[in-house]
Amino acid sequence: MNPPSGFHRRTSRRCFRDRREAGRALAEELEAYRNRDDVLVFGLARGGVPVAREVAAALNAPLDVFLVRKLGVPGWSELAMGAVASGGALVMNDDVVSGLRVTDEQVREVIVAERAELSRRERAYRGDRPSADPRGKTVILVDDGIATGASMLAAVRAVRAAGAGSVVVAVPVGPRSTCRSLAREADDVVCASMPPGFEAVGQVYRDFHQVSDDEVRGLLESPTA
Repeated sequence: MNPPSGFHRRTSRRCFRDRREAGRALAEELEAYRNRDDVLVFGLARGGVPVAREVAAALNAPLDVFLVRKLGVPGWSELAMGAVASGGALVMNDDVVSGLRVTDEQVREVIVAERAELSRRERAYRGDRPSADPRGKTVILVDDGIATGASMLAAVRAVRAAGAGSVVVAVPVGPRSTCRSLAREADDVVCASMPPGFEAVGQVYRDFHQVSDDEVRGLLESPTA
C-alpha cells in the first residue's frame, strides 16, 4: 500500500542553498520509500537531476534521467502552453493557447522544435544506453520545482503509459494549486515547500544556476544504490 498523498504536509516557505540541499530535504519527506527494491527515481532534466541524485542516494534507489520539454508560448518562452516527454507523451494547456490566441501553426512549430531538442538530449545523456524500465515499478519523478505543472504532468502520464506500477511526484517547491491538480493524476505528491506568495521556482534557492549537460552526465554516472 502506498503512503497517503503528502502534498499538504508543508505549507510554509523554506529556502535552500542549492539543488543538492533541496534534494536532501525532499528525501526526508520520502523516507517511506527507502530501501524498497521496487523504487526507481527519475530526475527531470536538467534541473531536476541534481535534486533526484540526492533523493536516490538517500533512498538507496537507482537513478535515471527523464526528458520533458516545456512548450513555451511564442515570444514568451517562459510561459508553458504544454509539454512533451520521452515516449511521445504530449500535454497541452488549452486555456493558455486559447487565451493568448496561439495559432495551430505556432503550436506545431514549437512541438517540432522541442521534440528535436528532447531527442538531442536523450543522445547526449545516455548515448546508446537504454532508459531504466519503469514497468511494475514505483517511479518517483523529481524536479527542482513546479509552476504550472505542465512538464510534470507530461512525465506522470508518460511513465504511467510505460507501465509504472505507481507514480510519485516529488519536488522541493511549488504552488498548492498545482500540487493539488497533480494529486489527481499521481499516486502520491510530496512538495517540501508551498510558499503562499509563490512567484517562481528560483525564489527558494540561493544558487539556482542553469544545470549543464555535462553536470547531468556526471550525476548519472555516479552510482546511488
